[in-house]
Amino acid sequence: MDQGAGLTANVAIVCALFAPVLALLLAGWLRWGQWAQIAQVWRGVQGAAWLGLATSVVAGVLQAISSGRPAWGCVLAVTPVSAILAVLVQGLAGVIASFSGRYLQGDAQGLAGQRRYAAALAGVLASVQLLLLSDHWVLLIAAWAAVGACLQHLLCFYGDRPFALLAAHKKRLADRVADGMLVGAAALAWHEVGSGSLTQLAQHVAQHAAQATVSVSLQASAVLLVLAVVLRTALLPVHGWIIQVMEAPTPVSALLHAGVVNLGGWVLIRQSALVESSPVARWLLVGMGVSTALLAGLVMMTRISIKVRLAWSTVAQMGFMVMECGLGLYTLAVLHLIGHSLYKAHAFLAASGVVQQTRLQQMRRQTLPAAWSLCVAPVLTLAVVAGLQAAMATPSWPWWWTAVLALAWAPLMWVPAHAPAGRSGALVLGAGACLVAALNMLTALAHGVPLGLVDAPHDSAGWLVALAMSWMYLVLAVLQRWPQKLSAWRRWSYAGFYVDEVYTRVTLSLWPTRWTPRKADQKDAWVPPNSLMARGD
Repeated sequence: MDQGAGLTANVAIVCALFAPVLALLLAGWLRWGQWAQIAQVWRGVQGAAWLGLATSVVAGVLQAISSGRPAWGCVLAVTPVSAILAVLVQGLAGVIASFSGRYLQGDAQGLAGQRRYAAALAGVLASVQLLLLSDHWVLLIAAWAAVGACLQHLLCFYGDRPFALLAAHKKRLADRVADGMLVGAAALAWHEVGSGSLTQLAQHVAQHAAQATVSVSLQASAVLLVLAVVLRTALLPVHGWIIQVMEAPTPVSALLHAGVVNLGGWVLIRQSALVESSPVARWLLVGMGVSTALLAGLVMMTRISIKVRLAWSTVAQMGFMVMECGLGLYTLAVLHLIGHSLYKAHAFLAASGVVQQTRLQQMRRQTLPAAWSLCVAPVLTLAVVAGLQAAMATPSWPWWWTAVLALAWAPLMWVPAHAPAGRSGALVLGAGACLVAALNMLTALAHGVPLGLVDAPHDSAGWLVALAMSWMYLVLAVLQRWPQKLSAWRRWSYAGFYVDEVYTRVTLSLWPTRWTPRKADQKDAWVPPNSLMARGD
């Protein structure tokens, strides 16, 4: 491809991915035209989302057949990963917008409330698309801040729900602190590189990393970036707000858990060169990710509410995602991001069907897993995964990650207690082994997709991850087989180990606000941050 044709293709790619931003902003602007009926507004948002999906697919095809790294004025850039995620975002946007239009029919908020909702939804989707294309610190920070600002209107859609207002306030404080850290990270990196371009930053870091001369300023920038991602991605100890936003409409929950909260993982993948330059930043990601995944996974086992269980699941998955980035497994983090987005979007939008499934399970009286299968399953799973890795031509994963995958897939081989250990048990184990083998092969094949990422596994932290997963599997096995043995632990776990209560008190102390509905005779009343009402007791 000659230089002129390459430039034309690059501009076409960026324009195709930037078109949904303009279309969504235009659709959201219709909210201000009070002459527009709500049906017109929703058709505009849905049309913009589906148009964005079509243009994103075209851009992805052009990006695959073109050479080089398309960029536009060192501000916008397209990578294979960002092109794939753009298609994913626009596809989910169309589904969520269509679902929202039906979900809000006849809502008590009326036409004005639906116009505000549609405008905020369009703003979130446009900002996410812009964040995926950003190749400059200023655009990255502005787009991420715009995502949070528009999302606030969706989280507070029902202004008479106290916990929705409290969650939005707690998220607002975390976002403002994260914005300050991002500005600090950008200032340090900009001063060192002499440019705000993220592409030039990656090139500068790669050049100096090869010579082992990465400056302290760049390493400090990486640490600030990691801390900002921790605050934005609902990790410990600021995870509580994502549990309390269950008061928001269901499509907002789907948008939040399937898209917005995953942006932290994307920023880490986009800034992988900077993260790799700082051992402190990598260990922070591993430590915060493992602790968050363990705590959230344990709490999720004790929850009954469907949406709350899904929310705690998201917290745990975000912990795993940032842990993967800290371990240098960026390809796996991308696959995790895509799979989690699709799963959570379906789980929240189909949450009503889970009630029926749960009732059917209770009617069938599903039995507990057999004690012997709890011990045999991880051994057999490890044998299957390790054997396939040895037989396949693809590069083998680190030993510790093979152990992590084996422990994660081991429940697929659990045998019900009523099944005899003979033929029936063997059939269950065989079916589970086939499923584990299929998952292993799909994961290995997905790693072969040319995403333009460079994995750098850090074996020094592998033992910590393997130990943490072993402990989680042990707790899960005991809880599944002998739930009465952990009754005292279950009370603490159900309360989330009271971590969020501490963060809530700190938030209301640093930034007091009203989060309870005003009564007609107390319009000017203010709730002190340390009062019983403010604590929600």
